[in-house]
Order: sequence, then C-alpha cells, then structure tokens
Amino acid sequence: MINKRHIYYLLHNGKNSNMLYFIKNYLRQWMPRICTQWQRESLLRSIEQRPDRDYIHQRADYYNKMTPDYTFDREAWAKEAVMVKNQPMTRQKVYYFDAMEIARYFSSKLRWILLSGDITHVPDVPTIIKSRPLCENNQNSVVLKLEKVRHFLFVNDKKAWRDKCNRVIYRGDLGPRKENRDVFMNLFADGQNAMVDAASTNFIPEHPQWQQGKMTIKEHLDYKFIMSLEGNDVASNLKWVMSSNSIAVMPRPTCETWFMEGTLIPNYHYIEVKADFSDLEERLNYYIDHPEEAEAIIAHAHEYVEQFKDKKRELLISLLVLQKYFNITNTDSNI
Repeated sequence: MINKRHIYYLLHNGKNSNMLYFIKNYLRQWMPRICTQWQRESLLRSIEQRPDRDYIHQRADYYNKMTPDYTFDREAWAKEAVMVKNQPMTRQKVYYFDAMEIARYFSSKLRWILLSGDITHVPDVPTIIKSRPLCENNQNSVVLKLEKVRHFLFVNDKKAWRDKCNRVIYRGDLGPRKENRDVFMNLFADGQNAMVDAASTNFIPEHPQWQQGKMTIKEHLDYKFIMSLEGNDVASNLKWVMSSNSIAVMPRPTCETWFMEGTLIPNYHYIEVKADFSDLEERLNYYIDHPEEAEAIIAHAHEYVEQFKDKKRELLISLLVLQKYFNITNTDSNI
C-alpha cells in the first residue's frame, strides 16, 4: 500500500537535495587539483584588501584555536596522520567530500587527521572535525564546515510570527546518546501540555505511541516556537529555524560546529530554557505576552544567520583554517 504521507514528505520536506550534492562532488573529484592550487595564493592575498579582513581572521581563529607555538604530541599525531591524497572515503561520504573541497587547494602530500561523525570529545592531537564540545582546552578540535548538505540549510519564511499558532513543535529521533530528548518527550509527549506538540520520528519500543510521521519544514513554520534539541552533538535544525520567522527554543548548547553555537546569546538569538525543561511553558507565555521582544529575537537571529551566506567569504575562512592547521602540524612541508 502506498503511503501518501511519506511520498508527500519526500517531495516537500524542504531540505537540501542529497542527489544534487553527490553529483556535484563526484564531478569535482575529476577536476585537476592544480587549478585550485594555483588559485589559493591569490585568494588568500585578496583577504588583506577586503573591508571584512579582521572579521575573516577572527572567524578562522575561532575555528582553529592553535597558535604557532602550540604544543602537542607530534609523535602521536604522526602515527595517525595520513596524506591528503591517501585519505580514505569513509561510509559517511559527506565528511570526505566537504573536507576535500577545501583540501584540494593545498598540496595532496600534506598530512592531516580527518575525523568524521558527531564528535563530542576533544581529540588527543590536532584533528579536523565537524563538531566539538564547548569547553576549555579544545584547541585540538579544528572545525571545518562538514556535513553541510544536512546542517547548512536556510529558509525564506514569509509568514509573520504574530500569524503563527501559540505553540511549540518538536519532531526528532530518539536514541541512547540523546538523553535530553528523552527527558523532553517524557514531559510533553502524548498531549501532556496543550502548548507543546511533541512526537518522535523513529520507533521507540517502550513508547510506540510517541512516533508520528515526519513533518516538512514548511509545516513546522506554522508554529511560533520550534524546539532545537541537541542530538548526538548539535541541534541540526537550529540553522534553518534561526533563518525563519519562528523562534528556536533550547537549553544552552554544549557543542558547536561551523555555526559557532558557542557565540549565540540566550534570549537574544534564541529562547533559553532550563535543561530539565521545567520553565518551558513559562518562557513561551512570556514571549506570547511580549511580542515585540519575540520579534527582536527573530531579527537578531536573522542577522546572525546572514554572516554564513557569503559563499566567497566562507571559502576564504575555510582556506585560512586549513592553512593554519597545515602550517602548525606539517612543519617539514612546503605548503
């Protein structure tokens, strides 16, 4: 029997196309690397002539916190590091493709450690990763814009916040590394609170009634508030929620990616709630009663998101991050 709802979701989910992403990246694999390597120096030189020069360097230093005198176990790093040209394509191909999009500007003989997946620990040696914990001494976690086909999605929401319903919505999967989502669902699933529309998108044997079909992004945007709950690392929906006219609601983040979640300001870019969600209803009602403050949060969120939309600048920042990594780790190489 054809599941019409499933077909509708596949056609209208509003997410980036994986097919187009993979076609583009497989084609890039056939392009001669010498072309991008010739461009690197001119691209990097162009930074110094840009009015946003300081901003670009600031972003690059945020993602790569190592300094020229940074000390680490070079012997341990050397045992793990591989030449870029020998980097295996792991099962999670998006990490390989996104990292190689930037690495192709450099010599393929340079060495690195590329760690794919949702990383919530600080590696023992300098490593290229997508996500890192928000903690001190995380210099070994060098952030690149990885898995961007899933994470970097922005929307054009034409529905005003005041025209949306006075509820918060949550749709997401549950699992062993997502205890915060379990806490949330135990409090609000099954219609326990009229202001909260909460359901799981995967089957949980202990709570089969929690599962409902996935909702499109457009359907989410009928709600004034959208829960952005961390999963294995960050909340993957946070980027598109902050680009919409709805408001992200979440506890303070514990991990960050290229989106720099660690720089977000509570109740300025998003609505902060306690980790146990005990104040959720109170916080929602406050902003329903103070619409001007809610709309200010939306404006601040839009302003924050804008900084990631300049593709040329994003490339320049990525080049600086990786050049700095190679300069510090590949001390005997000619970059």
